[in-house]
Amino acid sequence: MIDLTAPRGDPWANPAAYWPRIDAATCELDPPFGVLHRGALAHNAHDLLRRAQGTPIRVASKSLRVRAVLESVLAIPGFSGVLAYTLPEALWLANAGFDDIVVAYPTADRGAIAALATDERRAAAITLMVDDVSQLDCIDSVLPPAQRETVRVALELDASLHSPVLGHVGVFRSPVRSPAGLASLASAAAGRAGFRVVGIMAYEAQVAGVPNSGPGRIAIRAMQRASMAELAERRAEAVALVRSVVRAHGNDLEFVNGGGTGSIESTRLDDSVTEIAAGSGLFGPGLFDHYEQFAPAPAVGFALSVVRRPAPAVATVLGGGWIASGPSTASRQPIPVWPPGLSTLPREAAGEVQTPLRGAAARGLEVGDRVWLRHAKSGEISEHLNVLHVVEGDQVIDSVPTYRGEGKAFL
Repeated sequence: MIDLTAPRGDPWANPAAYWPRIDAATCELDPPFGVLHRGALAHNAHDLLRRAQGTPIRVASKSLRVRAVLESVLAIPGFSGVLAYTLPEALWLANAGFDDIVVAYPTADRGAIAALATDERRAAAITLMVDDVSQLDCIDSVLPPAQRETVRVALELDASLHSPVLGHVGVFRSPVRSPAGLASLASAAAGRAGFRVVGIMAYEAQVAGVPNSGPGRIAIRAMQRASMAELAERRAEAVALVRSVVRAHGNDLEFVNGGGTGSIESTRLDDSVTEIAAGSGLFGPGLFDHYEQFAPAPAVGFALSVVRRPAPAVATVLGGGWIASGPSTASRQPIPVWPPGLSTLPREAAGEVQTPLRGAAARGLEVGDRVWLRHAKSGEISEHLNVLHVVEGDQVIDSVPTYRGEGKAFL
């Protein structure tokens, strides 16, 4: 368990001290390796709670993929439950003692469905996401209701903005947009043997996942305000209708999940939401440097070795193409942070086996020197490393395995 009591001071605010100190603490390690700064992680965790103002936060495991971090964050009052990304991951976490796990995406994994539906404890701990009756059919095709435990399900409402000017703004997730449509799905699921409707999810990706700081993003901020105003009304109506349907079948909703790291302030103002999902804000990756309402600490970074000097102003590090999900733009690439002033080359960018870097600092780098980088989004770093080394001050105080380090690759 990592001690996440609130830190004193903010050493990350001074990069000229922060990264060299981390470098000194890890001087005996050979790149590539990753670090997790204990104080920065603690700061981010408590800042998420401050922003949520009492609304519980469900931890999005996809953004971390480190079981020890999940355990440590969930030990802090105010964090409650896991938002998993696959059913096999949820089963693994349940076997490890986690409970209250909501799988954020529908599943068609027949083996995992059977493992869930034939175990009373797992079935009680895990909730599946559905947005179509065909997903219920898929579960029934694995095991009919008479041969399995009752499966807990949550219904997903499309939270995107449909703008007469911009068109569809957001992500293509649930096909169910209207409150009446969600109520109809609730009726089909709640009235079907072998299922229990326990929750609703509506993820406003166009607010939570789109940076909005700076004068060039006035239109984005306007879009986000309009989106939250529209969604608040539609989501509240959907929750009321679904709750009525579920109660008519002798049950009740246990949660209404919304938001993400970038939308906590606006999501918590929606009275229909009972919990907010967040994960990326714990590690504070580069994409989240560009929000008006918060500034996370860079809690995670990774070191790569300089192995080539192809030109006087270019130093090449081994590896580096740890690309985040989403559009393949510069915002999804790792960010060189130390030495300062380094950048990737537009025609090569961050590569799988090598990443050339240019800038004034590149002239002073020699073969064997280190370059420190931050990942762009969040979960991708754990797919490339077996462990994260926990740093405090000038020391490595612990090393915790990633999912990969525990032999797990769920997606």
